[in-house]
Amino acid sequence: MASKPVKLVVRPRGKPIRNLPEETTLALLDSTADLYKRIAASSGTSVHRLRITKGSDGSLIPNSKGVTIDRTGLRDQSKIDVKDLGPQIAWRTVFIVEYLGPLLIHPLIYYLRPYIYRLPLLNQSPSSLQTLSLILICLHFLKREFETIFIHRFSLATMPILNIFKNSAHYWLLAGLNIAYWTYSPSSPTAKPANPLLTYVGIALFAIGELLNLNTHVVLRNLRSSGGTERGIPHGLGFDWVTCPNYLFETMAWVGIWMVNRSWSTGFFTVVAVAQMAAWAKKKERKYRSEFGDRYRRKRYAILPGIY
Repeated sequence: MASKPVKLVVRPRGKPIRNLPEETTLALLDSTADLYKRIAASSGTSVHRLRITKGSDGSLIPNSKGVTIDRTGLRDQSKIDVKDLGPQIAWRTVFIVEYLGPLLIHPLIYYLRPYIYRLPLLNQSPSSLQTLSLILICLHFLKREFETIFIHRFSLATMPILNIFKNSAHYWLLAGLNIAYWTYSPSSPTAKPANPLLTYVGIALFAIGELLNLNTHVVLRNLRSSGGTERGIPHGLGFDWVTCPNYLFETMAWVGIWMVNRSWSTGFFTVVAVAQMAAWAKKKERKYRSEFGDRYRRKRYAILPGIY
């Protein structure tokens, strides 16, 4: 049986969109992705720049192959509002740029120590802890880049291009310049003899945290098909403890780095990062409960077992 066609009234929201059609016709069983493609083709605009909402209540119409026009509640002569989100950039590109900052800044400050801190000739060699800190931090962000390129599957293809500066500041300034400048300083705790217990425990926490974090990302990757936006309920190591074990294991790795270099700057970054991840984890828990209902086993703790 053929699906009934519906005519939708198209209205611009915000700044005018050149060549935006006044109306468009689709079948009730067509997907909302078809709606986005049709509006994008008619207006000559990238589909990733468009945000379409229902004129009746302003709710978002998702760009999804799995959601039909009928399911959104749109009917013949329904009004839809189309907004141009402006220039976009791929999420994958944003992640690559974010993590590149520390990978450039840490080796630069490490090797330029004699010039940055004006060290006398006898004190120019970095300590073993400073070298170890450099290795751990670079390994962490190299792993991040590897995951971004080969593992992560993103539910959204793009984000507004100006957000790259805000997102990158966290890594380039806090994880990059902030940690590097104080870690490789001659007055840093890393310039002093190592505490073997703290150092070995820190290395162990770092290694375990990074490996388990990688495993969690593989589990999350396998919930979504290549190019798909579907969501699933994750299961596996850590998911019975907290909502987001990837954030738990990320915290474990950074605590390990902190124990190795004992720098206040690393501690400051770790606290800020954990606070941000905790907010994301709480949001993720609410989303799981809303999306999956009784199929999802609610978690008491979002990121830190027994704490938060």
